Amino acid sequence: MAQPSAGLSRLRQNRRVTTTTTFALIRHGQTDWNAQMRIQGSTDIPLNAVGRGQATDAEAALSPYAWDFVVSSPLSRAAETADIIAADLSLTVTERMPQLAERDYGPAEGLGAGPELDALRTPDGGYGGFRGAESETSVAARGLNALRELARTWPGARIVVVAHGTLIRLCLIEALGRDIPSIDNAALTLVRLTPAPSGEPEAADDWTLDVLNGALVPA
Repeated sequence: MAQPSAGLSRLRQNRRVTTTTTFALIRHGQTDWNAQMRIQGSTDIPLNAVGRGQATDAEAALSPYAWDFVVSSPLSRAAETADIIAADLSLTVTERMPQLAERDYGPAEGLGAGPELDALRTPDGGYGGFRGAESETSVAARGLNALRELARTWPGARIVVVAHGTLIRLCLIEALGRDIPSIDNAALTLVRLTPAPSGEPEAADDWTLDVLNGALVPA
């Protein structure tokens, strides 16, 4: 991982005073497939002009906070969103983390609502239940592992994480144990992670959700 070029001294200081790491979880900006209501998943679809504008607009929500660096999914729609945000905030994109890539929807990718997509639905039904798709459990596990890895490496840091709507939503559901709505393009979701104390195997990580889709979450 590249070293963050800004805020490194503060990061070192934070390691001495707090183990709580703060994440701004940002879904990438809009793509043509988003606009057409087609399932993207692991298919690498780029941002469109609207999406680039949304990435630029994300600065307004992020700038009131101090951030140390940016990481992103390697898929181009997330990577470009991260690059735009980092440039606007004078930060460095330090890593493209494969664990942050969107859920693989298998043969459902590229499809919109209709008979072809309905034929792929699994018997349990529900949104996202498609044959050949990566399991929701797998998506949440790898996404949360990525966040925990960042927290272990940079305890006390404030990190902008640019990823994907389904991955962010499933991670929050697993971490918080509550329902989470769809994540909006380029909206700010702010979550804090305080890892369980070492040596206490029964203890759980403490996740706190402060902002969801740009709105403050009541305490």
